[in-house]
Amino acid sequence: MRMTNEAFAERLGISPRTVSRWHSSPGMVHRTEVQQILDTAYDQSGEAVQRRFALLLRPPAPRMEAQALRVAIAVVLRGEDVLLVCRRGDGELRWQFPAGMVKPGADPATVAVQETHGETGVHCTVREQLGERVHPVTGVVASYFLADHLAGDAANLDPLENIDVAFVPRAALTRFIPTQQIFPPVLDALEATA
Repeated sequence: MRMTNEAFAERLGISPRTVSRWHSSPGMVHRTEVQQILDTAYDQSGEAVQRRFALLLRPPAPRMEAQALRVAIAVVLRGEDVLLVCRRGDGELRWQFPAGMVKPGADPATVAVQETHGETGVHCTVREQLGERVHPVTGVVASYFLADHLAGDAANLDPLENIDVAFVPRAALTRFIPTQQIFPPVLDALEATA
């Protein structure tokens, strides 16, 4: 009602100390007769005051926290070969593992599988997560997953983003991607499974 404690107390016919106590203890449960006085004051307050009061009762909207951009990267094995895509960008062609953006609330492992299929036509299943890092080239949070080929031949299903898609021998991987650019746990996993 935009009144002082004293004016509000006078309107209700109670002491200003009582109103002050309400302010210091907002969770207080009032006696029945006090609640009836408050209900009557509310009913007589008018539509504008009732709308403001309803807004005060509404719980605050959940606070959204900023999230870093995240990608899920699939290191897909088929026997002695590993799946790579050749990306367009910055006037340079870059070979890399299939990857996709992870939207807030999405499961990175699921995104890795879906993006691999969407880009290459290859069905795979995640064997294990290899770790995460801030990608040294893109600056996004990258989650790496070791995955096994289930079905499908490699095909370029996203020609706007990729130039080529191929299974390459693991032994030749560093001819496509320089060793210093490969996340060390990926190298370790490829050596351990060879």
